[in-house]
Amino acid sequence: MIRPLPPPRSLTGELVARLTDDIISGKIAPGSQLPTEQELIAATGVSRTVVREAVAALRAEGLVVTRQGVGAFVPENARRPLRIDFDQLSPLRAVLDIMELRTGIEIEAAGLAAARASTPQIRKIVQCLDAIDGALKRGEDAITQDFALHCTIADATGNPQFRRFLEHLGRFIIPRQTIRGGPGMPKRAYGETFQREHRAIVQAIRSGGVLQARAAMRRHLVNSRKRYQRLAAKLGSR
Repeated sequence: MIRPLPPPRSLTGELVARLTDDIISGKIAPGSQLPTEQELIAATGVSRTVVREAVAALRAEGLVVTRQGVGAFVPENARRPLRIDFDQLSPLRAVLDIMELRTGIEIEAAGLAAARASTPQIRKIVQCLDAIDGALKRGEDAITQDFALHCTIADATGNPQFRRFLEHLGRFIIPRQTIRGGPGMPKRAYGETFQREHRAIVQAIRSGGVLQARAAMRRHLVNSRKRYQRLAAKLGSR
């Protein structure tokens, strides 16, 4: 089958990509100055607006720093920022990749939460679990509440980097937000399934069982991945 073509990249996006490659490859060396606006306009043929938008995008990603009245420079520690790209042509494959990436991080987060969580943090985790129950009873998908539960467990590690990682993944952390309808299961049955797994995680954290919490989180994430793998196999056989 002929697959859809990706949308054409904007001039700004094209210039950002080109300059990013030059910076990462060392063609524009750390500590050196980026070509001036006039030089970039002359070299690429784009407008001043495109150049300024591209430099602003590079600055936002930490690839250049600007000095008032002097220009833009490549910092000594310039590097490509972590970015999770989503394949619009293969959303299910992207979901499976993200689920695999999450596994190691969230298993450790569950264990640390079991070891470190304070009473108020445990109370908040339980409240998030109850909120999922409430959303499911109302016939909702409980995506927001599910994400909140995982973030609250991350908070209970006492290490803010766990939550930042989950927030960086954003909507990719809850597969049914990307693959509407869940992994090919009836909505009610699927909700009951993942909520049983959530309860096991929360119970282990409440009891301070580090190994049990890790095991429960592993079961939840591995089972979720298997459910979507079955969906991928089913769709691939059509």
